[in-house]
Amino acid sequence: MAKTQLNVRVDEGTARAARERALARGMSVNRYIEELVRQDTGDTGHTFVEAAADFMKQYEAVFAEEFGADRRSTRDGAREGRR
Repeated sequence: MAKTQLNVRVDEGTARAARERALARGMSVNRYIEELVRQDTGDTGHTFVEAAADFMKQYEAVFAEEFGADRRSTRDGAREGRR
């Protein structure tokens, strides 16, 4: 299959996380991202969502520190207002 180059810009934290996860899996960042997209667009999309949820749980404190707890409570309140 022919390969096409895709350039994306992400914040440094996302780039670092991608590098770490790829290294932990013994693969290149390119291969890691490619597999995530394949999983997300295929029948195993739920696997990606579960992995993302696990990631968020693992880094919840980092996100809270970076963006503040007020932002989370505002988002949750907006979500409840839509129900």
